[in-house]
Amino acid sequence: MPGVRFEQVDLRYERRTVLESIDLDLVEHRVGIVGANGSGKSSLVRMINGLVRPTSGRVLVGGLDVARETRRVRQRVGFLFPDADHQIVMPTVREDLAFSLRGSGLPAAQVHERVEGALTAYGLAEHADHPCYLLSGGQKQLLALAAVLLTEPTLIVADEPTTLLDLRNVRAISARLAALEQQLILVTHHLELLDGFDRVVVIDEGRVVADDAPGPALERYVELLG
Repeated sequence: MPGVRFEQVDLRYERRTVLESIDLDLVEHRVGIVGANGSGKSSLVRMINGLVRPTSGRVLVGGLDVARETRRVRQRVGFLFPDADHQIVMPTVREDLAFSLRGSGLPAAQVHERVEGALTAYGLAEHADHPCYLLSGGQKQLLALAAVLLTEPTLIVADEPTTLLDLRNVRAISARLAALEQQLILVTHHLELLDGFDRVVVIDEGRVVADDAPGPALERYVELLG
């Protein structure tokens, strides 16, 4: 596991403090992050691959300082957004998967083999040459996950990947995430997805207010929601 370390991380926008005094060492296989809307949890995980930069302190991934070695870190970290439309960039499903391997240095035949394998594994083969915009929300999120995994990251950060999905697709994406061999850091409001996780961190008003096994951590979170 690469591990993610936050060292005295603060994040401020003008006079607003988003995160304050964050010290975390995330080394477990599956880590959940929960918090109310506006608590700072999405900003926290977006620091892991440099989408957000701390005002002070530093974030390390596998010992690499994200601010100084952003490119190397992004080769290790796969990121899933709440809305898959934000990371689907090519017109068709097959093209989008192939695009994720641009610059990989792989021979064309190997790229083709990997793409075809992903189409089959994620149930997208029948849609391979369809426009991405015709996919359902669940299919789009499966495509986004498949494209991320083609790059062979060692860590997956998923920022509320089931927020826009119906129950059936929530379960489908959840099963895919649960089966990952890579370290997974998952931000979610669907607390049932955290069953069996190793650790849950609760963020409230920019601070860590609980950091424990899922049971006690989620009890604290529910208390906060009042």
